[in-house]
Amino acid sequence: MLANLNNLRAIFLNENGLSGQIPPILFNNTPSLEAIYLYNNSLSGPIPHSIASMSMLQDLELQGNLLSGVVPQAIYNLSMLQYLSLSSNNLTGRFLNNQSFNLPMLQYLYLGDNRFTGHIPSGLASCQHLQELFLDDNFFVDVVPLWLAGLSNLNLLFLGGNNLVGSIPAALGNLTGLTMLDLSYCSLKGDMPPELGLMRKLSYLRLGANQLTGVIQASLGNLTNLSELALEQNKLSGSVPPTLGNIAALQTLYIQNNDLEGNMEFMSALSNCRNLQLINIGVNSFTGSLSHHMGNLTSRLVTFTAGYNKLMGGLPTTISNISSLQWIDLSNNLLTEPIPKSITVMKNLAWLDLSSNDISGTIPKGIGILGNLERLFLQRNKLFGSIPSSFGNLSRLEKIDLSNNQLSSVIPASLFHLDKVIELNLSYNSFDGTLHANISGLIQTYQIDLSSNFFIGSIPESIGQLKMLTYLNLSHNMFIGHIQNPLQKLTNLASLDLSFNNISGTIPMFLANFTDLTTLNLSFNRLEGQIPEGGVFTNLPLQSLIGNAGLCGGSRFGFSPCPDIPHTNNRHFLEIFLPLATIVFGSIAILLYLLIGKKVKSKAEIQNYGDPTNGIGHQIVSYRELSRATNNFNEDNMLGSGSFGKVFKGQLCGLEVAIKVLDMQSEQAKRSFDTECRVLRMARHRNLIRVLNTCSNLDFRALVLQYMPNGSLEMLLHRSESMHFGFLERLNILVDVSMAMDYLHHEHCEVILHCDLKPSNVLFDEDMTAHVADFGIARLLLGRDNSMICATMPGTVGYMAPEYGSLGKASRKSDVFSYGIMLLEVFTRRRPTDPMFGGELTLRQWVQRAFSGELVHVVDDQLLQGMATSSCCNLNDGFLAPVFEMGLLCSNDSPDQRITMSDVVVRLKKIKAEYSKWNAATQCDWHHGD
Repeated sequence: MLANLNNLRAIFLNENGLSGQIPPILFNNTPSLEAIYLYNNSLSGPIPHSIASMSMLQDLELQGNLLSGVVPQAIYNLSMLQYLSLSSNNLTGRFLNNQSFNLPMLQYLYLGDNRFTGHIPSGLASCQHLQELFLDDNFFVDVVPLWLAGLSNLNLLFLGGNNLVGSIPAALGNLTGLTMLDLSYCSLKGDMPPELGLMRKLSYLRLGANQLTGVIQASLGNLTNLSELALEQNKLSGSVPPTLGNIAALQTLYIQNNDLEGNMEFMSALSNCRNLQLINIGVNSFTGSLSHHMGNLTSRLVTFTAGYNKLMGGLPTTISNISSLQWIDLSNNLLTEPIPKSITVMKNLAWLDLSSNDISGTIPKGIGILGNLERLFLQRNKLFGSIPSSFGNLSRLEKIDLSNNQLSSVIPASLFHLDKVIELNLSYNSFDGTLHANISGLIQTYQIDLSSNFFIGSIPESIGQLKMLTYLNLSHNMFIGHIQNPLQKLTNLASLDLSFNNISGTIPMFLANFTDLTTLNLSFNRLEGQIPEGGVFTNLPLQSLIGNAGLCGGSRFGFSPCPDIPHTNNRHFLEIFLPLATIVFGSIAILLYLLIGKKVKSKAEIQNYGDPTNGIGHQIVSYRELSRATNNFNEDNMLGSGSFGKVFKGQLCGLEVAIKVLDMQSEQAKRSFDTECRVLRMARHRNLIRVLNTCSNLDFRALVLQYMPNGSLEMLLHRSESMHFGFLERLNILVDVSMAMDYLHHEHCEVILHCDLKPSNVLFDEDMTAHVADFGIARLLLGRDNSMICATMPGTVGYMAPEYGSLGKASRKSDVFSYGIMLLEVFTRRRPTDPMFGGELTLRQWVQRAFSGELVHVVDDQLLQGMATSSCCNLNDGFLAPVFEMGLLCSNDSPDQRITMSDVVVRLKKIKAEYSKWNAATQCDWHHGD
């Protein structure tokens, strides 16, 4: 059939769904072929070697297939070839420096998105007619070749996505005809050469995801035809040059994930770029306010992202001038001002992220006008008031996160009719009242978190109609009633948390039949009866069931066997008990409702906690139970002791707990109990130690705390010879602690001071997550910037701020000082009370002297040993310096010079993100392995 194709000039079989291998006979019988188009099929196998016979071939397009193996050398000797495209296949092969290329007519070469290795073939230097060269997304290991500067006809050069090292050669500036340059996602270092500004025809410049340092060159302002400038994920520093405002054609600007700083003045220059559609300046260190710079930006702007900076003030009212804006991300900044009402006129807005700021005020009542809004992230702010009823008009909303605010009142029923919502998080607020009876409108929702509020009443039966639910968290509320049968329809549930409520009745057997359910927490309710078997209960930890005194069975949990009650006695019991129980619990429910309503009316009353365990959802344990749990407070069970008493390890209902018994001879200890109960009730965070129960009478007071099986940071640093932990592990611990302290300092109307932060007060759970402990001397401040003087607050020598140690003056900044000293201790493994320190030399001074010289002299030897085991790990990667710098800033003698815990969180997360990216690229971690 192919025998009579001697005069065939071209084959057009592109995009025909072809599969299988290319038959070699195709090339043997068509010597006159000039063009082959087989692109965008599913062809597999190797490229036939018979292609060598096709001396007349000018155009070969095989891209977008599944071809594999080595490219026949003959292809690189087809002297008439002008267009060669093999991109987007699985081709392999190693190019050597002496790889021959006899392609004098070649103008277009596309080898991208394959698996080629070795050097970028220098033989291409002879292809002087090359206009477009695509070698991107392969495994080439090389520098950017200097011979590229001699290809004067090049228009497009794509080398990104390879293992290119070294610097960007200044000689590339000779390619004045280049319109597109892509060197992104490599490992290039050094400064950006100013000669790039000579490429006046460039429309795309992509240098992102490298390790470039230095400043953004002002000469880039000469590239007036540039439509895309991508410099993201580097180590660029300094300010943004205002000359970028000269680039009239600029449409997209990516400079996120760098070390850029300075105020936002450059935004005024960008107002000259009337074609701008996207600006991403996130994860830098920009400061100042946006107020005077946003309103004049082009109305074509679609996306503005500036998260993870240090911006202050608020979202400017003039932002409403940008009518086309669809995406706003100002998360993780230092914004404080209320959300402006003018935002409600931005009809195109689809994504609004103002999370993790310090924004006060209410949610604008007119927010329902934003009919195109799909994502709303306002979590971790200081918003108060209620959810506006207009929320029900946001018919396109898919994700809502209002958690960790001070929102209150009831949730409007209209919110539960948003049928496109897939994630709803209202946790850690002060919502109260009952949930609306009909929440079935959330038909696509797979995640609901309403935990840590003040909801009362029963769990709505209509929740059983949310068939898509995989995650449901209603914990830490005041729900009553039984676990309703309609919940058995939620067969897709993977996680269910109903802990710390007043739920009664038995555990329904259908929970054991949920095949996807892997996480279940029913602890601290009033559940009773038989614990089901099978399913999630097979491997359920005891912590998920404790606090339910009426449960029985489940021998592995340590509960008592279920009594075998005769049917007649049981019926007689129910006939007498149920009517009485109905009256009693009905009265309690009404009383709770009245009490909660009273609390919501008065903020002052909310703060006046008469019962330290009110709202926790379980009863106070007795002295006898604690005595039995600790074997009569046997010294063998003692975990530690301090100025306020002793801490014992114990067993309650089979659960390991830490029982803190206060010294009742100390008036300060008595006050400590009340303070600690109040603080622990108020402060709920994953990195704070959690109180499980309390015991209090005239001559005995104790706290039952979450047991931390992996000891303290003090033990990990100084007493564990076998534990070797690396840079990332240490960084994770410090991030955990900083988030806990940021929560105490900045996420409550009452500022909570720790006053004794040190490694022995940082404890680890079974997953090595850090928890800040010992609030025995914590104090509450009613003002945001107040300090207090209290001579009776004992700190710890070495960790006390100077103003605290000498004057007893405690503030948030004194906690920051303690944190800074602890950070230095973590990375030097030297206590501030080490014998080497004394007289004129302190831990901070020792580090500060090394900071201006070589940090290697103060870094923990264990980290140095870890770096010595791998050639890719060295101090020049620059991760230790910013960590130590932050420790020095935190521990400055002057409180005014110390940064806030919010700043610490932002900086540490940025360091961690950069280190994780670097570590993934190098597959190298700073640790000493086992």
